[in-house]
Amino acid sequence: MGEMKIEYINPFLMAASSVLQTACNIQLTSGKPYVKTTSFNEDSIVICIGITGQIGGQALIAFSKEVACDIASKMCMMPIESLDDLATSALCELGNMVLGNAATMLSTKGVIADITPPIIIKGNFVMERTYARNVCIPMTYDNDKVVEFDVSITEEPGR
Repeated sequence: MGEMKIEYINPFLMAASSVLQTACNIQLTSGKPYVKTTSFNEDSIVICIGITGQIGGQALIAFSKEVACDIASKMCMMPIESLDDLATSALCELGNMVLGNAATMLSTKGVIADITPPIIIKGNFVMERTYARNVCIPMTYDNDKVVEFDVSITEEPGR
């Protein structure tokens, strides 16, 4: 398993904070990053986006169903109580905005990264293959709502 350079994480955190502030009027507070397995429980909603180019891997944005509905409600400017087509579309667009901004930030540092279309994964699952150690950065808003950013990137794409 490849090692991940820490300088690849900051663009994702900066992009996430910026996009959630702009699109949802949410102020995120970063928690302490840690290495974790990519396993999620029954209540999980995960946006998964692949990263290709000079670096490869994936970024996951995970939250509980309650937080996913709250964020989708803020994005759509209307109450959303279930993860219907509108909500999942909004969450996918959130993933596109965060990862697109992160790829742009990486390009200013000379690192070319493209992103794949986002997919939404719901429920209990484990990702068995990762490209590098998965670094999880929990971020909170409104004191108790958690958005988890998991980043797993290697400089050995295709590995």
